[in-house]
Amino acid sequence: MNINTYTLLTILGCGLVTWLSRVIPFILVKNFTVPRPVIRFLSFVPVAIMAALFIESVLSFKPGHWATIEWPQMLASIPAFATAIITKSLLMICIVGIISMAVIRYFNLGM
Repeated sequence: MNINTYTLLTILGCGLVTWLSRVIPFILVKNFTVPRPVIRFLSFVPVAIMAALFIESVLSFKPGHWATIEWPQMLASIPAFATAIITKSLLMICIVGIISMAVIRYFNLGM
């Protein structure tokens, strides 16, 4: 693979922008105290992101049509949700979800 200077600089620039966007908030927060309502508001961000990712994974959206359910993903989410309720461990949720999806695909259970 041949890489020219423009491509290399683009990759390095993208990496720098990504790194700065993750580091600058920590630098800014380190110098002052964040109000309690802001911290409480930000505590809902991970849940909102996970809900959006889940809905996008389980539902299939096509222009001009109603959303349809992706049954393999829906079936795999059931044991993952049960694991979340029981263990509250992100690692266990991921492992159970991956295994569930593998079993569903192996046995072609995805209606």
